[in-house]
Amino acid sequence: MDTPGPPVPPSPPQGSAQPPAEPRVRRRDRHGRGMRGPVAPPQVPLSVSRADTFRDLVLDSVERLERRWPQLQDVEFMILDVPPPVPGESVPLGGSTPAEKREPARVVVYRRPVELRSKTRDERAALVHEVVVEQVAELMGLSPESVDPRYGQD
Repeated sequence: MDTPGPPVPPSPPQGSAQPPAEPRVRRRDRHGRGMRGPVAPPQVPLSVSRADTFRDLVLDSVERLERRWPQLQDVEFMILDVPPPVPGESVPLGGSTPAEKREPARVVVYRRPVELRSKTRDERAALVHEVVVEQVAELMGLSPESVDPRYGQD
């Protein structure tokens, strides 16, 4: 036995023009739960990007060295994702450039190579500090142990 369904509207007579149907405005997703929000609130470390975390590690290392070496305030510390390609050489973790006429001295830390060589946050922090110390030592013409007595012990 057939059950009656909802009434079907009559079709328009042949030859009469009917305006096109207006598209429905969607205000929610199809399950009616609303739009998705962020996965984590901004104050949770999950929402901090890897680049921001890496920058914080470099800044911590620089601040640690600036307490001992105040002249490092004139040095520009930079973070680049990857070093420029040099055929036949291994990938560097950092670099330094001495001061020139109008350019300050620079220390560069390459984020991706450092991240690839460290597994945990603690390993990454230790490696970042080693790279910064080595580049500052090269810039100043000193040994890394004289720049930071704890070099290699972390």
